[in-house]
Amino acid sequence: MSTQPIRQLKAMGQSLWLDNITRAMLDDGTMVRYIADYGLTGLTSNPTIFDHAIGNSDSYDADIRTRSRAGRSGEKLFFELATDDLTRAADLFRPAFDATNGVDGWVSLEVSPLLAYDAAATIAMAKELHSAARRPNLFIKIPGTPEGTKAIEESVFAGIPINVTLLFSTEQYVASAEAYLRAIERRIEARLDPCVASVASLFISRWDVAANPQLPENLRNRLGIAVAMQTYRAYRELLASPRWQKLARAGAPVQRLLWASTGTKDPAAPDTLYIDALAAPDTINTMPDKTLLAFADHGKVDRALAIDGGDSARVLADCRRAGVDDKALALRLQREGAEAFNKSWRALLERIVSKSSQLAREGAS
Repeated sequence: MSTQPIRQLKAMGQSLWLDNITRAMLDDGTMVRYIADYGLTGLTSNPTIFDHAIGNSDSYDADIRTRSRAGRSGEKLFFELATDDLTRAADLFRPAFDATNGVDGWVSLEVSPLLAYDAAATIAMAKELHSAARRPNLFIKIPGTPEGTKAIEESVFAGIPINVTLLFSTEQYVASAEAYLRAIERRIEARLDPCVASVASLFISRWDVAANPQLPENLRNRLGIAVAMQTYRAYRELLASPRWQKLARAGAPVQRLLWASTGTKDPAAPDTLYIDALAAPDTINTMPDKTLLAFADHGKVDRALAIDGGDSARVLADCRRAGVDDKALALRLQREGAEAFNKSWRALLERIVSKSSQLAREGAS
């Protein structure tokens, strides 16, 4: 059964997704329990999540051993492991997908972060991963870098559901939304089905981690929420635009706005800060286990985000006066986010190589 705070969010029209996946959670029933008890209707994954999952568990060992003996290694081996996990999760969320006609019930698999600035390679990998998964409710994650934006448009035009990741500003969100709109318009012009799903993932807490050291006490942990409020305003304006209304009448689904990186990083701040503050219709909040459990226990939903951006313009202006260049910081955060995922990706592949070698030695002894 869903707890009261979760029921309130769901009644408002916001979906709760989990920002985590491990094979142990699938094997021991944790994921099923989260769905039943907390009303989860989807999940997201990234290289860091899989690095932790594989490195901190022996759940993958038998599979790594078998696939290594069959000649799998590196990226190919990882994607087979990840696809196995995510297709199992997709099947668990399939009832939500069917009940909402594809609005909800999604899981996400990310392309190699090393391709963040290579549009052609990203497009090719998105097609390959989508084909291998064979699930209608699996998003392929593509970063919203300038090169990624090109890959987003071409991938959606090819009919691949896309989760746009690593968005940090309203401008970056709008660029990804424009890519989605262009792809759907091209599909309609080509007499293709315009029903290709997408979400746009705006990262929140990293703003405050970066900006808090130079902000006065009254502005700390407020910048990320202000950016989200500005982006929500742009989102609502897009949905009200004649351009979008025309596509909606043709059968195009909304590219929903997703709040990512919503675990509180500042120990002095409330542990449900970003969930409480970002309640809004037609959006998704994806959160780590700890934040989900905290919100279910003592979260508060006072009101929905203001569609006009509320006091976000004033907060952003105050942060600028305090020395934060939000436009430059957005670019830096996107670059650093891509670099962090690259680091996790390399660590993940090294871990798989190490485990493969270790398991092979154990099997030979």
